[in-house]
Amino acid sequence: MTITHETPAFATRSHGHFIGGQWTPAASGRTLPVINPATGGEMGSIAAGDSADMDAAVAAARSAFEGEWSTWTPHQRRQLMLRVHDVLLENFDELALIETLDMGAPLARTQGLREWTSQVLQFFASQTDAATLSSPPNNLPGDFVTLRSLEPVGVVGGIIPWNGPLIGLWWIFGPALATGCTAVLKPAEDASLSVLRIVELMSQAGVPDGVVNVVTGTGAEAGSALAEHRDVDRIAFTGSVGTAQTIVRASAGNLKRLQMELGGKSPDIVFADADLDKAVPGAAMGVYTNSGQVCVAGTRILVERKVHDEFVERIAEFTKSVRVGNGLEPDTQLGPLISARQLERVQHYIEVGSSEAELVAGGKRIEGEGFGGYYVEPTVFAGAHNELTIAQEEIFGPVATIIPFDDREEAISLANATPYGLAGGLWTQNLGTAHKVSKAIDAGTVWVNCYGVLDPSIGFGGTKMSGYGWKGGREHVESYLYPKAVYMNLD
Repeated sequence: MTITHETPAFATRSHGHFIGGQWTPAASGRTLPVINPATGGEMGSIAAGDSADMDAAVAAARSAFEGEWSTWTPHQRRQLMLRVHDVLLENFDELALIETLDMGAPLARTQGLREWTSQVLQFFASQTDAATLSSPPNNLPGDFVTLRSLEPVGVVGGIIPWNGPLIGLWWIFGPALATGCTAVLKPAEDASLSVLRIVELMSQAGVPDGVVNVVTGTGAEAGSALAEHRDVDRIAFTGSVGTAQTIVRASAGNLKRLQMELGGKSPDIVFADADLDKAVPGAAMGVYTNSGQVCVAGTRILVERKVHDEFVERIAEFTKSVRVGNGLEPDTQLGPLISARQLERVQHYIEVGSSEAELVAGGKRIEGEGFGGYYVEPTVFAGAHNELTIAQEEIFGPVATIIPFDDREEAISLANATPYGLAGGLWTQNLGTAHKVSKAIDAGTVWVNCYGVLDPSIGFGGTKMSGYGWKGGREHVESYLYPKAVYMNLD
């Protein structure tokens, strides 16, 4: 095992909430352990927040929103965001290392997010003029001037999962800073450290106290308190359908605006004319990236029967070559799962799959020297059909299910035979097939001859049970604003 990285002191501390620019212990005094999923060992602790802590954070956010922050011009906010950009990039090696220690992703992956972080911050900084004022013509009798503006909605609550907090927090903080909103973020209790370090750096870069706040803790306590809070104007949530339904019900108290990015069981379709040299590793890593802990993972690989057997043989061979290990090792491609609970979940689905289909690669927990954490082999099931449990339920682990099809119409039918509609992909060298099938797939994002690429200026979102609302692009920014009309009688 070749690990030479020194653990940052920040990762081993006992951390409070970040409220109003200050580190604050939980009102109850309770804490939660921080577990390194690569070893299963405890590193430090975070505050276990509840409704009292959330009340304080929302109050700080409301005070900031109604205070000096409301007087900042778009240009001032843009300059601030560019300062944040520079400070974060200066400290990005530390942030990547913290993320790897906290949630297990290979350091090559977390360090690779440097350019994406730069892009997303610069994109949202470019959107600070989104709240435009116009004077459209009107049809009123007399002498009226009509003005139309976009105003910040107020305090935004964000709840993000553990599979990529270094990415996830920017879908909340980015548009909030761009539009003049303030934010209270509840990161997942399994991976909060990179979020806490980022808000500390944001404060050092000049973000005013109370503009961004973080309350750590469980979803049942801190998350529910944020979702139910009557002084929160908007909730942006990424997570499971069940939790989303609870948030929707909780939002009725003050009719919060909602944005939901939920689960997926995304199809990745391989046609017979596909370049298998690209499709095999592309489809495989469309499942295995981040150890399968990705909401858009293409875990249902639909393969045209003409090339099915060859594809299965080649993806099984590729899968057996994937290097699983501690994310700090330079040659690691897949790190551990996030927790013992997630490992148990994935193992359960592998057991179910073994009774439903043919296991052609993987399927075992990895244990032994150097594997004290939550490791599982990337896994492939073949001989499957679309009604199986492993083809319908989101596993959130590195488990691929291969389903054969005979023609384009069947592929589309199979692709859409799921309650989800988050993403999809297809591999073909036929332009007509690419156009027609991508249009026919019920999903917010479709990739052709690639999988999982993302441009924050374009964005992504889902349909059906995968949620609603858009992340990235102008639509995302404008969802943090509400329209206002002013009628002036000049007579």
